[in-house]
Amino acid sequence: MPAGRALRAEWTKLRTVPSTGWTLMAVVLSTTATGALVTWDLMPPHCERSDPACDFDLTELSLSGVYLGQAAVIVVATLAVTAEYETAMIRTTLAACPRRLVVLAAKAVVVTTAVIGAATISMLASLLAGRELLAGNGFSTVAGYRPLSLGDGPTLRAYGGTVLYFGLVALLSLGIAFVVRHTGGTVTILLVLLYVSPIVSLAVTDPRWKEWIEKVSPMTAGLSIQSTLRLDALPISPWSGLGVLALYAVGAVVAGLVLFRLRDA
Repeated sequence: MPAGRALRAEWTKLRTVPSTGWTLMAVVLSTTATGALVTWDLMPPHCERSDPACDFDLTELSLSGVYLGQAAVIVVATLAVTAEYETAMIRTTLAACPRRLVVLAAKAVVVTTAVIGAATISMLASLLAGRELLAGNGFSTVAGYRPLSLGDGPTLRAYGGTVLYFGLVALLSLGIAFVVRHTGGTVTILLVLLYVSPIVSLAVTDPRWKEWIEKVSPMTAGLSIQSTLRLDALPISPWSGLGVLALYAVGAVVAGLVLFRLRDA
């Protein structure tokens, strides 16, 4: 089967499963609603703006919904693979397209494109909600705060980088799904990988170990892309942090491809 037909086949499978639309909608709603709730509840501190501790990173706070939205991304990317194994549909897929690299690549392109589309909508909605809510709470240009705007370089990097973050989480999920081939196991591994390491870093008292864990943690490192203030205090720079997540995603996809080619369907 040519690559173009494989892409169309994967797109047809993805869009005709009812859960796909609902899960992508959950990505948008959970990301936007959580970020809006955080900005709605935020009030300017009663202290001097010259004090760094009193200067909130409004861009990063408006993007707080990513912590919840990425869970829905994990689900949609995982099911794109494991649902076929659990129903034995993968045998039909490979009968139609025996080239396993093409199958995996087609799934990766279709799933990542769908997730990036949902993430883009989420970011635009979060931007609009955050700008209105923060201005209403007193975080205005008159008070010395810069408004959320994609015309601002750091803000554009934070929002655009978060879209890429969602795409990389989708690839990471896809790769691990091909390795594990079971929905529950894949989702559990991903939740542990993304959410547990930040908790461990909070429990570590040695600053050197704490910094190292934050540098290699896929979520903590990857979400450094959202920071727009006090970048020198980060354990890893924004783009380098996103690169760490990219390495996890590439490693998972390569491992998934190797096992996909070696094992029977």
